[in-house]
Parts: sequence; structure tokens; C-alpha cells
Amino acid sequence: MATRYDAIVIGTGQAGPSLAGRMDQEGMKVAVIERNRVGGTCVNTGCIPTKTLVASARAAHMARRGSDFGIDVDGPIGVDMKRVKDRMKTISGASNRGLTDWLEGMENVDLIRGDARLLGPDRVGVNDQVLASDRIFLNVGGRPAVPEFSGIDKVPYFTNVTMLEVDFVPEHLVIVGGGYIGLEFAQMYRRFGSEVTVIERDSRLIGQDDPDVSDCVREILEAEGVRFRLEADCIGFSRQGESVVADVECAVGSPEIVGSHLLLAVGRTPNTDGLGLEEAGVATDERGFVQVDDQLRTNVPGIWALGDCNGKGAFTHTAYNDYEIVAANLFDNDPRRVSDRVLCYGLFTDPPLGRIGMTEQQAHDSGRNVLIGKRPMKHVGRAKERSETDGFIKILVDGDTEEILGAAILGIGGDEVVHTLLDVMYARAPYTVISRAVHIHPTVAELVPTTLQTMTPL
Repeated sequence: MATRYDAIVIGTGQAGPSLAGRMDQEGMKVAVIERNRVGGTCVNTGCIPTKTLVASARAAHMARRGSDFGIDVDGPIGVDMKRVKDRMKTISGASNRGLTDWLEGMENVDLIRGDARLLGPDRVGVNDQVLASDRIFLNVGGRPAVPEFSGIDKVPYFTNVTMLEVDFVPEHLVIVGGGYIGLEFAQMYRRFGSEVTVIERDSRLIGQDDPDVSDCVREILEAEGVRFRLEADCIGFSRQGESVVADVECAVGSPEIVGSHLLLAVGRTPNTDGLGLEEAGVATDERGFVQVDDQLRTNVPGIWALGDCNGKGAFTHTAYNDYEIVAANLFDNDPRRVSDRVLCYGLFTDPPLGRIGMTEQQAHDSGRNVLIGKRPMKHVGRAKERSETDGFIKILVDGDTEEILGAAILGIGGDEVVHTLLDVMYARAPYTVISRAVHIHPTVAELVPTTLQTMTPL
């Protein structure tokens, strides 16, 4: 005998609890199923804990730079990783507990712990129960990918999840992957005191971004002592005593890199295997992501997919927007769509990168009449005052429609300042709205109008 609910939510990442909360307000009886920790990736193993570590690493870095600001710091700067990790767990744990308490306090919501599996288009099995509903929402997230590198089964390695449990400073951390996760951990652990080498198969880092962004990020991290091995055509691993040996075929450098510890940061895979999607007839793509339409409905009526598992975004902010889209369509008679949102994300190295809309290459390939404006951070008063002048502001505009096409702000405050442009893109206003604005001095944002006043053809 199945227990019937008005809705079933599988997974408690950024979208699931918010959707459950809205349905609770609507008086719907809801089952929320979670097999691990409430809060999903962001709260437990992603944004919150990693950015907490980034903050600790920055504190160590700035302490070492004290003399640059006329501050005397006696003796070497020490890093107590046990205390660093305790701080991380305290902050992350508070978010987890707050979210759990919120769910458990909802009048119409049952929080069920266990592995969920679809038994059909309107049935879910969990523990020894069978639940039934005409509305099922998948919010199962993703996990670190572990490619089948030669010898990977013969060596110990960390992922970005297990690395969070490390309470010591590795002597030499070898990181495979020159994407966002790998670079954040690279700078972080270099500042904690590790030697760090990053291995990347591509010819440059963060290949989805423009070459000038990639090159500048590399220069910033190399200046702090991070080493890079690019164009690693064939990656394999072996043991050498207590050390891990990464075998690489690179155009330049030794074919072997010997490190004390190994971190794999080579992407993520959706948690859709073992979910019983085939039993319900839910379609996935070749990588396992659930296929959805513009309003996040799967091919099976009554089943939606939100968050990382649908391949429409791999960020906390896109997952939350998935919730907003579903709720707006279900309850508000507001036909919101995934295609309405503008691509935006950040790389939280120090300094950070804020990225929105098209890259320079995408704008060029679009065939539009593209204008570009670019200003180095060394011309920004705030950056000079803080002695953090790495990076630049780059903005792309359609010369005919005057709409902003995209931007990259790499530098102090770039992850915040970029929103001044993003909001104008959502307003569908011309770039002249900002180019004629008066911003506060001395800030980073005051250089945005200046950059827009000096646009030239791409």
C-alpha cells in the first residue's frame, strides 16, 4: 500500500528545500527524501566550506604581506590546519543545521532519510516504503568525476569532497584539472604552505574562458608559486614509496611529477545512476543528465528535474533559479523559463573572476557588430590602495542594439562588480545607462562607466 503525497521531492540541494517550503505554504502534503546530508553540495562540500577555506588562505596570504602595508609581523606565519578545518565545519555545519531545522519545522512536510528510487512515473521507493504522487521533483545533484586514468586504482587520491577532511598541509599537492575547482584548491593550498603542481590536458587553463582571462589567472597563480603542466596528453599514476607519481607526456618538462598527495578536480557527474529513471521512462543524455524542457519538465508528465542533475547549470544560483521557475509556473501563473536567464558565474581565486554572458570568442562568432572595452586593474584606485592590481575589466557590447553581450571582470571585487552589468542585461537596457552613470570614488565599480565610454570595434 503506497502512502500518497501531493508532491515528492528527492534531494535537498539548493532547489528542493525551497520548493518544499513553497508547497508547504500552499498547504500541500510533501515528502522530502535525502540519503545524505541536508543541503546538498553547496552547504556541505561546495560553496560554503570551500569559500571558507579560501578566506582562511587569504588571511594567511595577507599576513605574510604585512610589510607591504607598513605592518611588522614578527616571525613566519603559521597555519594550523586543524583550526582552519574546524572553522570551516562550524560555518558549514550551521548552514546544514539551519536548513534541516527549517524542513523539519514545516507543518506539511515529512523529511525522510534514505535512498530513493523511482518505481514508475508516480511511485517512489525509499527504505521499506512506497510513496505515490502525481508530482515528483528530482533534485539529486552531482558528485566528483573520477576518470579511468591508468593506474588510478593503484594510488590514493582525494576529490574536492574528501579533500575537505584533510587537516594537515600536504608537502606537495598534485592537482589534476585546470578548471575552477582545481585552481581554487591550488591557490588555497599554496597559501597554506604546500608545493602545488596543476596538470591540465588542454593547452591553457579554464578553456571555456577567453585566452586573456586564462593567461592572466595563470600569471597570478604562478606569481604565488603554483606550477603548471599543460598539454598533458597521457596521464597515468603509480606509487614511489609513500609518494604519488603522475606520468605525463608534455611538450615541455619532465615526464614525471612526484608529489606527496593527489587531488582529482576533473569535473562532475550527475547522481542519476541508481535512481530508477528507466523504470519511470525518464530520458537522460549520454552523460546521465536528465533531459528537461524550458520549464524543467522531463519527458514524463508529472516529473521535473532541478539543479545540477539536469545539465542546465552547475551552480547554486542556477539551482535556486530552477526552483523559482518551477514555483512560478506551478503557483503564480508566471511562465518563467530557463532560457530567460543570463549565464553568470565566478572563479573564487584571489583576485576573483566574475563572468557574465558571451565570451569574446562567442561574441565574435555571433556575427554581430561587437564593441569591446578593456581597462587594466592597475588603473583602478581601489586596487592601487589595496596593492592588488592584477587583472582587468572587459566588456562586450552590440554596437547596433547597444545591448551588453557579456563581460569578464578579473580583479579585486570582480565577482561583485560584474552584477552592475548583469542587472542592466536583465533590464534589456542600453549600455549607455551605465556609461553615463556616476559611481562612488574610490571603488572598483567606478571604472565600469569609464570602460564603457571607450568602446572600440572588436
